[in-house]
Amino acid sequence: MRFNGNFTQQEPIPEDGIAAATAVMQHGRLHRYNTRDGEAGETAQLEAEFAAFTGARHALAVTSGGYALGTALRALEVKPGEPVLTNAFTLAPVPGAIAALGARPVFVEITEALVIDLDDLAAKAATSGARVLMLSHMRGHQPDMAALMQVAEAAGLTVVEDCAHTMGGSSGGVVSGRHGTIACYSTQTYKHLNSGEGGFLITDDPDIAARATLLSGSYMLYARHGAGPDTAVFEPHRDHTPNVSGRMDNLRAAILRPQLRLLPERVARWAALHDAMEDGLRHANSIHLIQRDPGLVRVGSSFQFAMPERRAEWIADFVSRCAARGVELKWFGAPRAAGFTSTHHHWAYAGSASLPRTDRVLAGLIDMRLPLTFSTGDCEIISTIILEEAASA
Repeated sequence: MRFNGNFTQQEPIPEDGIAAATAVMQHGRLHRYNTRDGEAGETAQLEAEFAAFTGARHALAVTSGGYALGTALRALEVKPGEPVLTNAFTLAPVPGAIAALGARPVFVEITEALVIDLDDLAAKAATSGARVLMLSHMRGHQPDMAALMQVAEAAGLTVVEDCAHTMGGSSGGVVSGRHGTIACYSTQTYKHLNSGEGGFLITDDPDIAARATLLSGSYMLYARHGAGPDTAVFEPHRDHTPNVSGRMDNLRAAILRPQLRLLPERVARWAALHDAMEDGLRHANSIHLIQRDPGLVRVGSSFQFAMPERRAEWIADFVSRCAARGVELKWFGAPRAAGFTSTHHHWAYAGSASLPRTDRVLAGLIDMRLPLTFSTGDCEIISTIILEEAASA
């Protein structure tokens, strides 16, 4: 048996998104501020719709999720050399955003459930002197957010949520991104909305929103935003905030607006794929499924399982054998970064850290994309191949 699907094939852009993008190209006003009198523009309308979708007061559309993360830190006035806490299970843009400011990532251990260790968070908040936690909801896994916010408040931490993998999800009935002071999202092709590259920053704080908008390169045209603060809020910030241009354009916004309306239905379809993978692998002796919080609505666009009893050489061979049968797996225990998979050992720019529990968890962690072009029948074939190869000596 071999699987013949494509792990990187996305669904087509909706027809109304194609039509809207074509209209933008026909009139040529791609820049978000190049609008006619009385015309809102696609980007401003998208911001208003994303703010309404998340329940945030303010939303800013930008060029990427990574840019949103860096802008969040700049809007919080993080300084060079300043420590910033982040969970060690994340992707390179998170420590990258911290290091790009000259700030210092301080990694926090994770648990077997792939979420931040709250005891280690409290300890490192006390010893590091950090005032910001950049919390990555990596691969859709979220901690008990009520408990985390209690730790953060006790330690005086401002929480920035990296929601690149949780757009459309929730924790404890609260939309992902609405616990912290700022949340950042991505619309890169492999995320939950697809514009190739793109992202959002949301917040309820008008001063943070104003600084973020100025940072994105507003050219003092901030009144043209769809979910920005009142223009008076910008006055104390406008002459003191540098332009670090990263605006979304109207073409990408036109592609995204119809997809945002489809997101709840997409989340339900991802849940079905994720459930199918769990059902297929549930009784394998050598495979450990990741514990799921019953209060979490997880966006299952990827699937993880652990093989903690297996040695590194065996796992490397297992991944190769699955690939030969058309199943593309990623391994977080690999010695070198590969594609979209890396760990704190691969980020020399972030400094070294002793993280024994995280290393133990990641050593046997396997990861796989679940694009919506797959069916539950595809998941049955994939899980069968994984089971057969996992049973090999």
